[in-house]
Amino acid sequence: MENDDVDAIVAAWRRERPDLDVQPLEVLSRVTRLARHLDQARAQAFDSHGLDGWEFDVLAALRRAGEPYSLSPGQLTTQTMVTSGTMTNRVDRLVDRGFVQRSPDPSDRRGVRVQLTEAGLLAVDGAFTDLLKREHSLLDSLDERERSALAELLRDLMGQFSR
Repeated sequence: MENDDVDAIVAAWRRERPDLDVQPLEVLSRVTRLARHLDQARAQAFDSHGLDGWEFDVLAALRRAGEPYSLSPGQLTTQTMVTSGTMTNRVDRLVDRGFVQRSPDPSDRRGVRVQLTEAGLLAVDGAFTDLLKREHSLLDSLDERERSALAELLRDLMGQFSR
């Protein structure tokens, strides 16, 4: 196995601070560097379809909801982890671009639903297909067994944040 930049950083810290256990750097520095590559791949996928990351997030939440691809603003706020004011602004901008439309909530006269338009559906589906191609290429060096093992380890690690 070939050494990488993180190995050099860890070795330097071990030399300079032998009193500290720097082993977490071996994992988390690599996760940080991988996240940068993933962010770049995501940005390229979205940009090639004329979308910003936040636009994809909102459109993807609606797409995942299934037909009729509609959610309340509150549901969108929860799924995208932004404030209600931010979501109002985002929906306004997506309405202006023709990607979503607002309509009255049939089950609540005071409520509103946000629904994907045909243009929004085409945009999110195209960007998602492109994103998956790019993400597959990021994992090309791992076989299926290794990918599954890595996914399980990361799930276990993330568990501490969902309790």
